[in-house]
Amino acid sequence: MPLTQQLTNSHKQYGWISILLHWLVALVVIGLYPLGLYMVELGYYDPGYRFYPNLHRSLGLLLAFTILVRLVWKLLNPNPQLLVDKAWERLAAKAGHLLLYLLLLTAVASGYLLSTADGRSIEVFNWFSVPAIPWLATRQEDLAGSVHFYATTSLIILAGLHALAALKHHFIDRNPTLKRMLGIQTEK
Repeated sequence: MPLTQQLTNSHKQYGWISILLHWLVALVVIGLYPLGLYMVELGYYDPGYRFYPNLHRSLGLLLAFTILVRLVWKLLNPNPQLLVDKAWERLAAKAGHLLLYLLLLTAVASGYLLSTADGRSIEVFNWFSVPAIPWLATRQEDLAGSVHFYATTSLIILAGLHALAALKHHFIDRNPTLKRMLGIQTEK
């Protein structure tokens, strides 16, 4: 099947912008999670003690921006119809997507609060700074850190279930759900 696709969504296909935003968010989340687990174990004298947290924060803020762009794009484009017949699968798909977005937003918000709890701004790859919001920078790093850990861990688990559901639709149900998100034309 050809990989020709339009930029915007239709009721049958995802457009390239939606596909790109989906996979960009997925890859960044998959990369940030193990990086976050690794960096919290670093000692003060470890060579990556400053580098990895700065990388994690920078990517996290760019992820936050990408999520916002994705949400706006989602509002401006039609959603391709779900390709499942069972009511419980439709409900599970809608609830799963909503929960994924809520966890993404919780993860980036708690990461921001954790990183700015001491009142310092976040340098994004030395390109620009994102300032701390003074009335939010209240030394709540323990609470923000716990929320961040549990939100990101839940996000990774739910994203894994999301991937398994896509594989189930592809290999068991034989419907083109996964092909649509890979940009493979499914319309006749």
